[in-house]
Amino acid sequence: MGQDRGKYDFYIGLGLAISSSIFIGGSFILKKKGLLRLARKGQCRAGQGGHAYLKEWLWWAGLLSMAAGEGANFAAYAFAPATLVTPLGALSVLVSAVLSSYFLTERLNLHGKLGCLLSILGSTTMVIHAPKEEEISSLKHMAAKLVDPGFVLFATFVIIIALIFIFVVGPRHGQTNIMVYITICSVIGALSVSCVKGLGIAIKEAIAGRSVAGNPLAWVLLLGLIACVSTQINYLNKALDIFNTSLVTPIYYVFFTTSVLSCSAILFKEWEHMGTDDIIGTLSGFLTIIVGIFLLHAFKDLNVSLSTLAVSIRKEARPGPAANGAAAHGSYELLQSDSTDVDMPFDSLSRRNGALTAS
Repeated sequence: MGQDRGKYDFYIGLGLAISSSIFIGGSFILKKKGLLRLARKGQCRAGQGGHAYLKEWLWWAGLLSMAAGEGANFAAYAFAPATLVTPLGALSVLVSAVLSSYFLTERLNLHGKLGCLLSILGSTTMVIHAPKEEEISSLKHMAAKLVDPGFVLFATFVIIIALIFIFVVGPRHGQTNIMVYITICSVIGALSVSCVKGLGIAIKEAIAGRSVAGNPLAWVLLLGLIACVSTQINYLNKALDIFNTSLVTPIYYVFFTTSVLSCSAILFKEWEHMGTDDIIGTLSGFLTIIVGIFLLHAFKDLNVSLSTLAVSIRKEARPGPAANGAAAHGSYELLQSDSTDVDMPFDSLSRRNGALTAS
């Protein structure tokens, strides 16, 4: 029964993670549309510290869509391991890319379609090799994990990096370097996932009839989640306002997922219960997703499709013989000219050189 229950929870978490990606991918488009409308109206932009987007209904629609996605994501962490839930965020990149081609006039070329295919294959590989069992099942166990020296060191390092980027690097380079705001969102995101995982366990205990409201850890996790998510929203808005969506989305995914997988390995230790083949499969799936996302966005501005590719191949194949013939003809004329110069009498050649020198 326990094993069947674990599989049941696994598939519930998988479904919630997929629906979360759909809502979050759509939220990027809605929020970007709202920010673009504000820019056309001449309002102070979010990247310059403005908050006029709070009066834009499209931005609020995007926020509600993201809230729904994060809610589904929140529930997914209660049923499935973070090693599975977080990498499936790549599907939100695919949703964002497809919708942006329709609503933001951004093309999805052949490279993008191959990137979508690779991302789906990578996600499927990670689902197959993800751990099917949970390591932490109670808040008491969660509290013991949070005071583990390895996680304390990791959390301290993350907080220091975030503070440095927020107060030192951000004011100087945030407007010109896309990595500044994305780094803040990514490292803070690792802590937010830990809080979400803990709150998910608390909710499952409350549903089971155990007393959770009196546990201080539940409130600490809730306050930590609010602080982390508000910071992520603020700096993600700035990154979306300043830089192209096609750059922000994939880079944010790669850095955020890497941070979460690192945190999961340290805090939840899910990797310790995976076989070598599952670890290799999970890492290979993640790398495949990264390659897919790179193809999806790195060549976004190239107008490449199967039809245009076939036409260009035919165009390159046809002029080949003519070009070679022209080259041979030119070489023949050059040899003829050289032979004519060699056969000239010496004084005639000197007179021609003299004329050239005089001119």
